[in-house]
Amino acid sequence: MPDQPDDWRRVVVSRVRPEVEAGRFPIKRVVGESVEVVADVFLDGHDVLRAVLLHRPLGASRWSEVALEPQGNDRWQASFVVGSIGRHEYTVEAWVDDLASWRSGVLRKVEAGESVEIDLQVGADLLRERGEAAESRDREALRFAAGVLGDADSDLQERLALLRDPVLRAQLDRNPDRRRAERYARTLQIVVDPPLARCSAWYEFFPRSTGPGNRHGTFRDAVAMLDYVADAGFDIVYLPPIHPIGRSHRKGPNNTLEAGPDDPGSPWAIGAAEGGHKSVHPELGTLQDFDAFVSSADESGLEVALDIALQCSPDHPYVHEHPEWFRKRPDGSIQYAENPPKKYQDICPFDFECDSRAALWDELASIFEFWCERGIRVFRVDNPHTKPFAFWEWCIARVKALYPATIFLSEAFTRPKVMYRLAKLGFSQSYTYFSWRRHRQELVDYMEELTRTEVAEFFRPNFWPTTPDILPDDLWGAGRGAFVTRLVLAALLSANYGIYGPAFELLDNTGRPGSGEHLDNEKYQIKDWDLDRQDSLRPTMRKLNRIRREHPALQRNDTLRFHDCDNPSLLCFSKEDPESGDVVLVVVNLDYHHRHSGWIDLDPETIGVDETESYQVHDLLGHERFSWCGRRNYVELDPQVMPAHVFLIRRFVRREQDFDYFA
Repeated sequence: MPDQPDDWRRVVVSRVRPEVEAGRFPIKRVVGESVEVVADVFLDGHDVLRAVLLHRPLGASRWSEVALEPQGNDRWQASFVVGSIGRHEYTVEAWVDDLASWRSGVLRKVEAGESVEIDLQVGADLLRERGEAAESRDREALRFAAGVLGDADSDLQERLALLRDPVLRAQLDRNPDRRRAERYARTLQIVVDPPLARCSAWYEFFPRSTGPGNRHGTFRDAVAMLDYVADAGFDIVYLPPIHPIGRSHRKGPNNTLEAGPDDPGSPWAIGAAEGGHKSVHPELGTLQDFDAFVSSADESGLEVALDIALQCSPDHPYVHEHPEWFRKRPDGSIQYAENPPKKYQDICPFDFECDSRAALWDELASIFEFWCERGIRVFRVDNPHTKPFAFWEWCIARVKALYPATIFLSEAFTRPKVMYRLAKLGFSQSYTYFSWRRHRQELVDYMEELTRTEVAEFFRPNFWPTTPDILPDDLWGAGRGAFVTRLVLAALLSANYGIYGPAFELLDNTGRPGSGEHLDNEKYQIKDWDLDRQDSLRPTMRKLNRIRREHPALQRNDTLRFHDCDNPSLLCFSKEDPESGDVVLVVVNLDYHHRHSGWIDLDPETIGVDETESYQVHDLLGHERFSWCGRRNYVELDPQVMPAHVFLIRRFVRREQDFDYFA
């Protein structure tokens, strides 16, 4: 409460949105996106309010302003576009417009036939005062207007006409009296990322599996994969850890405890005599070979994403040089990683709470900076939920202060609140539960949580049907239709998605019992993939990625809407891009084995057609065309042929020449 009358304020500014945890965390946008801001703004009495949305890049000295417009019931709204990568800030300010309040009162008295002479004298004083503080270009005009209003000998109608003069109103709007303005209690922040953070298609492969036969592949061999990945329409090529692999407790095929002399080990068991997190595996090549790989990727239009796993093999130089960074067991040995019943004897976790944590944290952040210096701007971070939240907030802020365009993907298959916290702390994208969401209602519920609630302000989902760690049990032994279904859902429900290849497009459907993973997992052995197999899903991936690139509606999540269908095995949804008018409608058969049909009930307003309008839908996957009318229409999908329709809606339009064509 105010201590003195001078502290009193009439204006209230509250409930500014978007806002994450009372401003504790920033919202997320990408360059060129709009930030829609709403706020409750009101005051006592009936005076006229003015309110502005203030925004600027963090650290800038001057605010940009956008006038907030009243939406009714004391709710105000405005928007602005973020134009540069980095941190920005925004808030809301409002004040009583004394002159507008006075003017409104005078005009009401005039309409009621009351005398306004005294009111005009009051207005003259207000104008005179405003003129003294006005911009130089308006100062004389406001002084003149004050003189006209205050001249009782002048014609009354001329003086009243001045109140309605739009030029005078513009001059007053440019020179508000904001000495008693009220600003929102918090200044809120935005993290602005490059467009790739909002929409991206990832392709993961193991460089060591790119050699001929079963020979250990090199970066030079892996260059040949870049054309394959680029041709399939992906944006990001993601490499599992590329560092030297430890030999102590090295895992053999299928995670066995005994490795043979030629077994390559898990890339996540990082570090050996040849180096650690800032080195590359000698069988892959040199740092210069890696630089050449990155350069080739750039020429192919691809970003390279590196996997950063903050853990060590027992052979890592850190273990020998800084044993104080690790936990020790009573026998003096370093504690290996466990996730009962799983044991990772080949991995030693860092002790983030050790007495030397300042040096440890500094070194771990420098790993990201080392690879940023070599041109990497995308990182997939392994198991971030097993490291302190405070570390990630500090580390990501430090890296992005130097390299603002850096994108961090969180591989945290953990509890929802933990996943969301990591996103709030700075991770640009996040793995999700999509891999295990199969039935219609659970897909609808999950997507509405991610796109229709506050979660959408800070959490960008990245959908992966499978990973080297995950082969969902519904894909064990499944056929082509199942893999296409999951591919379509991943690529079109989410603007960010990824494929673990070539395992996925080659329909690797054999699971290892008790593990939830692939049998003969590539994490533990080199694979010889036949990329030219006739049954490969590569053409379907290429087509889907082309559709995503050509249709801006699919490059966003905020306009996702579901439509009813009388068959629970059919999922129907649409996305639109308001700026371009692009609308895409998708229908997917969720049953991997059987043909299904049904009637879908569309929301005409969402897809932009009239209840009685005839229109054509063009299936971009199957290239079929159907004539529909109104909201209720029939679909039929056979998973053995193609389990999905991806419809572009084309409305019939009549030209002056009196014939129909498709708009």
